[in-house]
Amino acid sequence: MPLEIVTIPCLNDNYAYLVHDATSGATAVVDVPDANPIQQALAARNWQLSDIFITHHHDDHIQGVDRLRMATSAQVWGARNDAARLPALDHSLIEGDALPFGGETGQIFDVSGHTVGHLAFYFPQSAALFTADSLMALGCGRLFEGTAAQMHHSLSKLTVLPPETLIFSGHEYTASNAKFALTIEPTNEALTSRSRDIIAARAEGRFTVPSSLAEELATNPFLRSHIPGIKRSLNMVDRSDLEVFAEVRRRKDKF
Repeated sequence: MPLEIVTIPCLNDNYAYLVHDATSGATAVVDVPDANPIQQALAARNWQLSDIFITHHHDDHIQGVDRLRMATSAQVWGARNDAARLPALDHSLIEGDALPFGGETGQIFDVSGHTVGHLAFYFPQSAALFTADSLMALGCGRLFEGTAAQMHHSLSKLTVLPPETLIFSGHEYTASNAKFALTIEPTNEALTSRSRDIIAARAEGRFTVPSSLAEELATNPFLRSHIPGIKRSLNMVDRSDLEVFAEVRRRKDKF
């Protein structure tokens, strides 16, 4: 059976995710912006938390970790290369590590860019990828620590995954990201249609994540720097994909 995944809104616009294996009873949470809503979601389902998976060191993703660990005795997993900035780790991870969880084995990607040492967690049997602030719905994270080249390389690792992969990102930024994406590619019919759907979803209070990798490949400007039409619209026909990506990121920073 695939993993059961529950989206939990936290703080103003963050998401945490409960990941549950029904056969073994194992339950993990990806990031802990706030312990309270996660504990409430666990209690409502009578699930016992076994693991905490940390994507990166920013407070809005880890500030509830210690409280949740104390309440549940869950094991904490995070990046070995960023351990000094994370809550105490029970298990440290690097890219390529296998992560046993329930009846599945997760894969670890280093997706540095937003921060250096940012991880993504991929469970191929369930077609689920937890990306936090690397690949986001119609966007990517701001480059607070890494470079455009790092983020471009990180995203390239994810774009080769199966198109049906669901992207569980860390924030409800999709409506804003859609407005920006339309400034880059206004004639993209798939993007226009998706933007309408996002507006309707938010008006009804629905989440806009997860999204599929196929959707992102068709509409996310940060995954489309190789598209000739985008290069033409930016007057960058003869520029490299990386240079176009960096320009799109620069424009988003000022949007």
